[in-house]
Amino acid sequence: MTTETAKKPSVLFVCVHNAGRSQMAAAFLTTLSKGAIEVRSAGSQPADKINPSAVEAMAEVDIDMSSEIPKVLTTEAVKESDVVITMGCGDECPYFPGKRYEDWVLEDPAGKGVDSVRPIRDEIKARIEGLIVSLTPATKSETRTGEGVG
Repeated sequence: MTTETAKKPSVLFVCVHNAGRSQMAAAFLTTLSKGAIEVRSAGSQPADKINPSAVEAMAEVDIDMSSEIPKVLTTEAVKESDVVITMGCGDECPYFPGKRYEDWVLEDPAGKGVDSVRPIRDEIKARIEGLIVSLTPATKSETRTGEGVG
């Protein structure tokens, strides 16, 4: 399958530590897109390990992030992605023309307990559902127009 039409859209999630928000977003997109979208995540200054409260919050929705590790942001990861979604990474994210960039303003779950991480998780899930609609061809009765633009 090397035809242009067979190429899956690819998304890179970037935050500073790649330990909470970007990992939750990547896990949701991987799960909810059922393999239709290539998913990456990285951090400009990766932490030593994933935020345990984020792991616990995702486990509550049957998504296991316990084996994930924070990864360093590389220019290659940005180049290979169609969409780059930043979450508080500021000016440290490389910019390449022709990419779709979005900045999702989300509370940082660092240092917070699972009760505080749940609303962040739920907001990320809602944004991911909209992202999937924007990246995958409309199927069945899901022909929504104009949603999520802006």
